Amino acid sequence: MTQDTNDNPLVRLIDDDELFLTSQKMLLETRGFEVAAYTSAKEFLEGDTFTRPGCIVTDVRMPGLTGLDLQKILETRRLALPLIFLTGHGDVSMAVHTMRHGAADFLEKPVPPRVLVAAVEKAVAASLAAAREAGERKQKLGLYDTLTPREREVVALAALDTPNKVIAARLGISEPTVKMHRANAFAKLEVKSVLEAYRLLTSMGIELEGDHQ
Repeated sequence: MTQDTNDNPLVRLIDDDELFLTSQKMLLETRGFEVAAYTSAKEFLEGDTFTRPGCIVTDVRMPGLTGLDLQKILETRRLALPLIFLTGHGDVSMAVHTMRHGAADFLEKPVPPRVLVAAVEKAVAASLAAAREAGERKQKLGLYDTLTPREREVVALAALDTPNKVIAARLGISEPTVKMHRANAFAKLEVKSVLEAYRLLTSMGIELEGDHQ
C-alpha cells in the first residue's frame, strides 16, 4: 500500500456501475493520477484514511448512501476534499445545491474524457494548495508554541509596533527585559521585523491584544 503523504495526491472514484468505474479509473491512471475505486459511498467512508490531498469523483444516484448524502457527511466531519459529481440524471437545482455546499464541479454523463481530466486536475491542484497552506500553518504554530507566556505577551504588543517602554509599563517589567523577550521571540518565530511578526501572527489567527490588557 502506498504511504500517505501530503505531496502524493489520490483521486477517489465512487460509482456503483463497475464497468464505468473501471474505465474511468484506467483513464485517470493513464494521465498519471493514483486512483482508488469504490463501488459505494459506504465502502469509501470505511476504506479511506482522508489524510491525503486529491479529490473525490462520485456518482450522485447510488444504492444506499447517495452522492448528496456523502457530501453532507463530509461537511459534518469537516473533511474538505474537493467533490466532483457525475450524474446521468442531473438537473439544475441539484447542481446548484451541490455547488452551494462546496462541490468542485457537477458533470453529466457521459462525460468527455478531457472534461473529466480537466476537472480532476483543477480539483487536485486546489487540494494540494490547501494541504501546503495547512502544513505551513501547522509549522508556524509549532514555532509559536516554543514561546514562553511572557514572550507571547511581548511579541503580541511588539507586532503592533508598540514601543518597548510602553510594553514595559503595561506588563510591569523593565525595558531591558522587554528587549530580551522581544529578541528571543523574534528569533524563535524566525522573523526580523515588526511587519514580519505582525503578518506571521495574524496569519495564524493569534489575538494581538492578548491577555495582558
